Amino acid sequence: MDTNLRVAFIGAGNMAEAMISGIVKTGTLEPHQVIVTNRSNEERLLELHNRYGIQGMVRDRLPIQSADVIILAMKPKDAEQSLLSIKDQIRPDQVVMSVLAGISTSFMEEHLNANQQVIRVMPNTSSMLQESATAISPGEHVTMKNVKMAKTLLKSIGEVYVIEEDQMDLFTGIAGSGPAYYYYLMEHIEKIARENGMDPAQAREIGAQTILGAAKMMLEREETPAQLRKNITSKNGTTASGLEALAENGGGKAIKAAVEGAMNRSKEISKQLEKTPAHQ
Repeated sequence: MDTNLRVAFIGAGNMAEAMISGIVKTGTLEPHQVIVTNRSNEERLLELHNRYGIQGMVRDRLPIQSADVIILAMKPKDAEQSLLSIKDQIRPDQVVMSVLAGISTSFMEEHLNANQQVIRVMPNTSSMLQESATAISPGEHVTMKNVKMAKTLLKSIGEVYVIEEDQMDLFTGIAGSGPAYYYYLMEHIEKIARENGMDPAQAREIGAQTILGAAKMMLEREETPAQLRKNITSKNGTTASGLEALAENGGGKAIKAAVEGAMNRSKEISKQLEKTPAHQ
């Protein structure tokens, strides 16, 4: 990675920290190459500085001109205001990366400079452990050199997939929100374990290892998930009984609804932003 590259995060929430953690822990960038900012919460900025050694500063002091890559990591509702506040400070050769669900590259391009290099990014919170599934979708003005740079930077937090932008909302529903689905599953596994006399902490470890092993097998084998499921399901056995219960209680429908719910919310955010004065 370019030893002179400087990255500035606008927003200091959980996703920003997850990405900062991966970038710094893997040595992709040195702490002095990373700046993080928020509007006024200096206590949070000091916390991130103490934890990772990076620079932290409130928004009006951020040296935009010194950054090569600007990563938008604030709440989606604050995106338009943030874009307008930096418009007069950034150059077209600077790369703007956005981790904001529902914010299209065209929306960002309209609120920045002509020919601005914009990349839409969707990581998930597993970035903290360098195990994220991250999608990127480059805007029309992004050079191949900077696509490669973005992939290298994001490789520090996990696997990276380049996808078409019209698939980004679906990716949000699958991977962006995906960790929460697994945590929800584990909440219920712990509850069932407690009700049946097993130590919840032990149940958590057993459940997590089960999911981890199953995921690893799926990545390393050529069989489809359906085939892998059939391979371990004996007729009239315990697994068959469990799967029947899932089907009878709407397991597949619930998963479909969860993914589509997150996907549709991402689309709704985009439509709401398009109704702002800048788009009327």
